[in-house]
Amino acid sequence: MPDPRSKPDLMAKLRDVPHTPGVYVMRDRLNSVIYVGKARDLRKRLSNYFTPARSKLVDRKTRALIASIWDFDIHEVRNEPESLLLEGKLIKEFRPKYNISFRDDKRFLMVRVNLQDEFPKFTLTRMKREDGARYFGPFAHSGALRTTLNWLNKKFGLRVCKPIRPDELTYKHCSNDIIKNCSAPCIGRVSIEEYRQRMEQACSFLDGKGTKDLVALLEEEMQKAAMKLDFEKAAELRDMVEDLRKTLSPTRSFQRGSRIRVMSTLDPMADVKELQEALGLGKPPLVMECFDIANIGTAHCVASMVRFKDGVPDNSNYRRYRIRAVTGQNDFISMAEVIRRRFSRILLEGREVMGAEEADYSQENPLEMMRRLEQVVEVEPLPEKLEGKKTKFIRLPDLVIVDGGKGQLGMAMKELQRLGLSDLPIIGLAKEREEIYRPNEPDPLVLPHEMGALKLLQRIRDEAHRWANGYHQLLLGKRVEESLLDDCPGVSQARKATLLKKFGSVSRLRKASAEEIAKVPGISVTLAETIVDFLKSREG
Repeated sequence: MPDPRSKPDLMAKLRDVPHTPGVYVMRDRLNSVIYVGKARDLRKRLSNYFTPARSKLVDRKTRALIASIWDFDIHEVRNEPESLLLEGKLIKEFRPKYNISFRDDKRFLMVRVNLQDEFPKFTLTRMKREDGARYFGPFAHSGALRTTLNWLNKKFGLRVCKPIRPDELTYKHCSNDIIKNCSAPCIGRVSIEEYRQRMEQACSFLDGKGTKDLVALLEEEMQKAAMKLDFEKAAELRDMVEDLRKTLSPTRSFQRGSRIRVMSTLDPMADVKELQEALGLGKPPLVMECFDIANIGTAHCVASMVRFKDGVPDNSNYRRYRIRAVTGQNDFISMAEVIRRRFSRILLEGREVMGAEEADYSQENPLEMMRRLEQVVEVEPLPEKLEGKKTKFIRLPDLVIVDGGKGQLGMAMKELQRLGLSDLPIIGLAKEREEIYRPNEPDPLVLPHEMGALKLLQRIRDEAHRWANGYHQLLLGKRVEESLLDDCPGVSQARKATLLKKFGSVSRLRKASAEEIAKVPGISVTLAETIVDFLKSREG
């Protein structure tokens, strides 16, 4: 048992900690492990525990942890997946009292293949056994692993079915051979030797051999697809590259790991109040709006806005935007545009609710006016002159969140200042290191990863990202569909624009008769019949 008088100088020890990924182990005065955590940057993460000003911002659980820390150890690793695996292994080994949320008996996924089988195939498992089979992993990203395995099976034509020698009835229901996703050694389409060579190639790939060349090839295909305006295929290839990188990033094979469960919050309002304290806000951010930009290449730059109320999604108040002022990729200008459009509309509708004459003579700034209207609208109905109109009062959020760092935050702040909303609380959340950027603060705020306040910010940011990407994919699919008309004889770009303006989409145009199409200015009866026949020939 260590002597209590020989407590290490933790601040001096902190100065020797490197800025590298790794895992840290906290010990109490009895040398027992009380907490295990991972970090992208060990020095930066540990400084959060031992900086007095920041330690005041954390929750009670973390304050109790900090008070119990007597010493710490670090384990450097090469990358984040390694830190995740090692963290899980150490948590299962030591069962630290402050790692309650990590205490489950699940393990990371591994890939198993028994090369002694007649027709070897990949399977997923969480337990490594001494059974003569070959194991790959463990892998930290289960979703990416499943996608990668599915792609590997198709690329190398590997079997995924259970029957070793299918009978006539079994083969009748085998679609993988029919659609050329399987080399079908079970019925002799390839020899057993050739099939084993395919499996060896796939195993080499899982070992990380040739990964860079393959990723470069897929990225080249992605660029070609984008150049041909096949944005749906480009998006699929982009996701495939991302999954391959996640799955095959080099990791040491630690013995056993523990999967971290992403727990849904049991008390959203507790997270809201914790966020108020962490950001130093005057009141809890009961209403929050988060903005995200999504684009691929130079086409269809879009933005999303999601609103959380009382710590949970307010789905009916989500919004999506097509960016108008940007040609090409420029997230900064795109963010400025969506902030300007969102809040100028809120102010205009607030002005209408208040009455233009009263608004013109009011001595209040826009933020004060909107906050006063919030209280009025809660207890009084809208003015009679607005009954039956689409105008409705939209409450300003208590906190604005932009997905990005200093650049996106700066552009958003300029737009709010122009609108007279410079005092509206706003932050930027940079995804790479989960850094929180605040107005007039040179250094970002980094909250402990176990804090409910940070998890709340991550939830709203991820929801904004999902909403933006969903809209982006919708528009990409629509654009691919619209490009069909480019090959239709007699349909110029001007006629194409006229047809889409009239019918709204190619899907609706397909349902129209030649007589209905011929009513469109500039479309003759003969051309209308040509369009109908052309679209019928391209169905399916």
